[in-house]
Amino acid sequence: MDTVVLARMFFGSSLAFHIIFATLAIGLSLMIFIFEILYQVKKDNNYAIMAKRLTKGFAILLGVAIPTGTIVGVQLSLLWPGFAEIVGQVIAVPFQIEIFAFFLEALFMSIYVYAADKLPRYLRLISLFFVMFGATASAVLITSANTWMNTPAGFSVADDGTIYNVDPWRAFFNPSFFVSSWHVVITAFATGACVVAALAGFKLLRRKAKHQEFGYYRKGLYVSLVVAAITGTLMMFSGHSSAVMLHEHSPEKLAAAEGLIATQANAGLTIGGFVNPDTLEMEYGLEVPGALSILAGGTFDTVVKGLEEFPRETWPPFYTHVLFNLMVGLGSLMFGIVLFALFMWWLYKRKQSVQLPKWLLWLVVSLGPVSILAIEFGWIFSCSGRQPWTIYGVQRVTNAATRADYVGELYFLFVILYIVLAILTVVVLISYFKRHPLAKELETYGGKNHV
Repeated sequence: MDTVVLARMFFGSSLAFHIIFATLAIGLSLMIFIFEILYQVKKDNNYAIMAKRLTKGFAILLGVAIPTGTIVGVQLSLLWPGFAEIVGQVIAVPFQIEIFAFFLEALFMSIYVYAADKLPRYLRLISLFFVMFGATASAVLITSANTWMNTPAGFSVADDGTIYNVDPWRAFFNPSFFVSSWHVVITAFATGACVVAALAGFKLLRRKAKHQEFGYYRKGLYVSLVVAAITGTLMMFSGHSSAVMLHEHSPEKLAAAEGLIATQANAGLTIGGFVNPDTLEMEYGLEVPGALSILAGGTFDTVVKGLEEFPRETWPPFYTHVLFNLMVGLGSLMFGIVLFALFMWWLYKRKQSVQLPKWLLWLVVSLGPVSILAIEFGWIFSCSGRQPWTIYGVQRVTNAATRADYVGELYFLFVILYIVLAILTVVVLISYFKRHPLAKELETYGGKNHV
């Protein structure tokens, strides 16, 4: 197999595995912070226990996120030496600052884990705020490098390939930085809330749960669904902003995302289907007339560039449209389930029903995998939609990749490593919470007494 293809598969697998833990670290940090605030306001120990137990799970996940993130960083130079050469000269700043963001996250998480019961109320909140701030800052800083690859800025390239006129901060705050960073953060927050809701819903499926445990999980489920509804709404707005940004700064990527070949006003938005590479026609798709022009520019008269405006050899792969549909479809499904679950909660509350039906709880449980898959397809779309470029318009993937002949063997070994890591993570999480059951903590703190 071609070395370039192997390098892409290797790096893609590493990033796909790491992004699960990185996303959960951001999302769970928000949920822990919210539960701690609710405890401080309501003096309900259930929320304090939620914050503590989620923090223990967060620590285990962070223990996997750190080495997998390090692997991704090392692979940037080993698998993509041509890319690393430019990165080192232009956009090394976010990678350097990210070390301090991680330091904040790890330091204050350790303080909360080992000293929460001994800290004053305001210091507990400060500790968790910096955990959330550090996790979010890490994501924003790394996203800066990714957005720079999509909309490069802050440097010039001479005819001989020499980099000059470097402005690191202009590279950092590139044209797509703010929109994309906001979208990454808010989708991570929504995913964290959905995963917590899924866990609570799964536990509520056990009808034999004790009364205290039942109340604990109901509170966790309701708060998580509310947070997911708020962040999901913001996610929809940020998704729209991303479409506008693509129209202005990455029109080729937007055209590939929608399978749009011809430049046109009143461009339609195609749901589903795929582009036939021979006829360049969209097949089996449902087109919403004018919707793409509305999304991109706010009017039906907005002209959206098609792929015909660009050389055929620089077109992103046609499956970009499928990836885009999967990302948007799963994100919309997630948001729809959250709103429906909250509506059904309200109905059952009016009927003064204590238990939610099993079918509804299973629907809530699906939020976990649906939200994670939406994140995965979103990142795959972001990177695949930039092909064949590593740095859009500057460096192609073929010029960035290594020519070493050991990539295939390493890829095989690392896939095994990731499978083992995933299994061990699940085993450690299950083992820890079995040895520290919720019932014991509820008996210890119980009711609404002060912890």
